[in-house]
Amino acid sequence: MVWCSKLPNVPVYNNSQMVGRFVVKFLDGVWSDSRLIKFLSFQEGLDVIFHQNMAQWPFLLYRAADATHASKRFLGKMMELDYVVGQILAWLRALGIEKDTFVFFTSDNGAAVMSGPKQSGSNGPFLCGKETTFEGGMREPAVTWWPEHIPAGTVSQQLGTVVDLFSTSLSVAGFSVPDDSLIDGLDLSPVLHNNTLINRPIFYYRGNEMMAVRVGPYKAHYWTWSNSWEEFNQGINFCPGQEVAGVTTHTQQEHTMQPLIFHLGRGPWEKYPISAVTKEYQDALSRITAVVEKHKKGLVPGVPQLNMSPPGCERLGKCFKAPKSQPWKCDWPH
Repeated sequence: MVWCSKLPNVPVYNNSQMVGRFVVKFLDGVWSDSRLIKFLSFQEGLDVIFHQNMAQWPFLLYRAADATHASKRFLGKMMELDYVVGQILAWLRALGIEKDTFVFFTSDNGAAVMSGPKQSGSNGPFLCGKETTFEGGMREPAVTWWPEHIPAGTVSQQLGTVVDLFSTSLSVAGFSVPDDSLIDGLDLSPVLHNNTLINRPIFYYRGNEMMAVRVGPYKAHYWTWSNSWEEFNQGINFCPGQEVAGVTTHTQQEHTMQPLIFHLGRGPWEKYPISAVTKEYQDALSRITAVVEKHKKGLVPGVPQLNMSPPGCERLGKCFKAPKSQPWKCDWPH
């Protein structure tokens, strides 16, 4: 997913009732809905853990940190994130349920590197950053915590995505994954319990377009794009100091007839594509093509589920009409 120019001001729920909208503004020293909701969601998260535990019921708490990539406020964001995670873990220990609670911590994208001098994050050796499908934009670490189930200090090289959390969470809770619909994610619980490795592909999307795919150590780029020439000429660069000719393109460049293939084990920085005339390239392309064909045959268009006027919006005076759906009109601006 990437941001489009017209973002719907999405409703925020407490159970089935709308409690506000996620607007990102700060006016006259008054917290906007998003700031208030962020604070309330943390407090209510602790309350959910407490009440579910008192009732001896299981729970699933999803806690999303807001805009930690905003470098101008990076130190404050990290202090806030550290505090919130620390409070949640301390609460689990205080209630004596830490050995029965699986905790998973990760990010949804790499650091933003386009903000300007002394304002941008860093993705180390990885190419580019947030809003791209290069490794700097898509590769993030993950940390799991489950005392007496996952040994401390265990390191895994397993490839995963956040969509795997659905199947994995069901499995660790003792439930089966539903078989009445197509589930994108995989159950990675064997990785958690036995530190095994599961061979699986990773698909990189930007908007509705599959930009790249990874199979084993190989990553094939079917499209490349960093950001537009218009933005670049205004000083907005998604790959500052990392320009790679023919790779970090400022036009949406198609490579579907001859994808750019990298071996991420030898060069995770995606600077030196494998020559298309080599046997290694042909063998990798053959493997990847079969995976892509199977993937595309199984794609099913999603049905929009966003209700802009949910129950409770009348009380708040915030009932909106849903914007027209134009998924192929996303212009991907900064």
